[in-house]
Amino acid sequence: MKLPRSIAGWTIAVFGVLALVMGTVGLLWPEAQLRMLGFEVPETRAVGDHTGTFLLASSMAAFNMGVYYLLATVTEWRAFYRFTVVFRLVTFTVFTIAVLADIAPDRFFGVAAWEGLGAVATAVGLRLDARRGASVGDVDTSGGAGAAVAAEEGTGPAGAAPADAVR
Repeated sequence: MKLPRSIAGWTIAVFGVLALVMGTVGLLWPEAQLRMLGFEVPETRAVGDHTGTFLLASSMAAFNMGVYYLLATVTEWRAFYRFTVVFRLVTFTVFTIAVLADIAPDRFFGVAAWEGLGAVATAVGLRLDARRGASVGDVDTSGGAGAAVAAEEGTGPAGAAPADAVR
């Protein structure tokens, strides 16, 4: 796998690896995942308690998200980076409200903080990359995946939009 070529790419890669790892932990050792998040792990579950099913679905989603983030890193898909900033801030807000409303345990605020800090780190990375002149132009634009990214970003041979502009 290629290493990230930008500061923002590194923030996305770190989140991707951690999402992949945490998804794997939830799939293979769900009790550990629940404990890390501050949830109880009773000896037995009542009939109709679908905590395991929900954890399975959430862990699979985290695993898949990790793959998506790493794919975005490999292709230096900057539009995706910007998209994640907005929605990670939304996630931070929703998870924080869940803790404040006693819907989730206090330890769950760590998940909210991780999302918020990750969003800020990626936004700062995008800004720093723009200032230092890093661009999607670093990718192969000879017709491979890099050309598709460049075309999507409006930075291909005919494109005029700056690749690193934070929108």
